[in-house]
Amino acid sequence: MIERIETNARMSRIVRHNGVVYLCGQVGAGDDVAAQTKDCLGRIDALLEKAGSSRDRILQAIVWLADMSDFDAMNAVWDAWVPEGEAPARACGESRLARPELKVEIIITAACEG
Repeated sequence: MIERIETNARMSRIVRHNGVVYLCGQVGAGDDVAAQTKDCLGRIDALLEKAGSSRDRILQAIVWLADMSDFDAMNAVWDAWVPEGEAPARACGESRLARPELKVEIIITAACEG
């Protein structure tokens, strides 16, 4: 069974299927990449909880940065957030994001119950 949570005409914020949860890309508020990353990860925590998962069950993360020069600042926040020994498979690249003020977007796939 496929379960779609917080769905609209364009997308679902959460999709659960066969014990895996897929989150739509998350962005955050703030003036710099560190603030946006911290806010983004807080949103991911909330969605994972709603989906019956948590950050220690993340399987894969895809990180998009508007500018790769922000890599170290984003990683400082990311590294403090990921539980020790629970780092997921991860990719990070540079891409133009949906709005000019956005500096980071993160897409998460995680294990969940059910």
